[in-house]
Amino acid sequence: MWQEWLLSPISLALLGLVIGSFLNVVIHRLPRMMQRQWWAEVAGQLQDDESHHQVFGKPLPGPAQAVGQAIEEGVHTLPALNLATPRSHCPACGHVIGWSENVPLLSWLRLRGRCAACGTRIPARYPVVELLTGALFAAMAWRFGSQPVTLMWCAVAACLVALSAIDWDTTLLPDSLTQPLAWAGLVAALCGWSGLPVATALTGAVVGYLALWSVYWLFKLVTGKEGMGHGDFKLLAALGAWLGWQAILPIVLMASVLGACVGLGMKATGQLREGRYVPFGPFLAGGGLVLMLAGTDRALAVMGW
Repeated sequence: MWQEWLLSPISLALLGLVIGSFLNVVIHRLPRMMQRQWWAEVAGQLQDDESHHQVFGKPLPGPAQAVGQAIEEGVHTLPALNLATPRSHCPACGHVIGWSENVPLLSWLRLRGRCAACGTRIPARYPVVELLTGALFAAMAWRFGSQPVTLMWCAVAACLVALSAIDWDTTLLPDSLTQPLAWAGLVAALCGWSGLPVATALTGAVVGYLALWSVYWLFKLVTGKEGMGHGDFKLLAALGAWLGWQAILPIVLMASVLGACVGLGMKATGQLREGRYVPFGPFLAGGGLVLMLAGTDRALAVMGW
């Protein structure tokens, strides 16, 4: 009885609101954490005389070493940044957000979407992410029932929400999310949690990766340009590990049609700047979520396959 209540759509919707609040932190901070790591690596490379000599056949110039040292010192003097530190605060005035101002959805409504200290507008995307995550958690409970495995599918949905928002903002799909998601799908199949045979999950991961990898290289050979990032390969591989190789084509078709429509709409309204492109990751994630909730067999039947 307690399990049915704890894992009911209502209970998981409330849990999803809380998780969505945490996802807002992940979406905001993870790309910045990655950028810090990249600059630290740049600093190390600019001071690596042996590597420079191997590549260029001559010693590393002094100015490059000085720049590397300056960057390294700058990175080390930055305040700590991770998913727990610093505490959430207003970027405009630095006001630390108290617990009463951080209640998912309700606080945003109570504050009318503004900082309690300086009145700066809080973007509506924060409650939207919370609402979306809550709705997906409720939908997973409806789809898979009041059983522990439902929490696993909720975790997959939360990861896809975070990846979609990060990709939309930055055109990045972090390996720290896509790779664990792919491995978790294979482990879930091995343990019998996802309902897929291991061979189907493994084939799904391979087919998912190679499908977009092939398109990437074909496009590059024809045009000399890169049509998508490598993170898209890894995301589709992860979806294949969770949903099987049969889901790959429906996901790609849905993502391509919806992505093209959104891209054309943004270009027509002037929202797409020259030289920029619409990230593909959010549409891949959306297609994966549709198949999770509808079922791959049902989706294939609707498509007449």
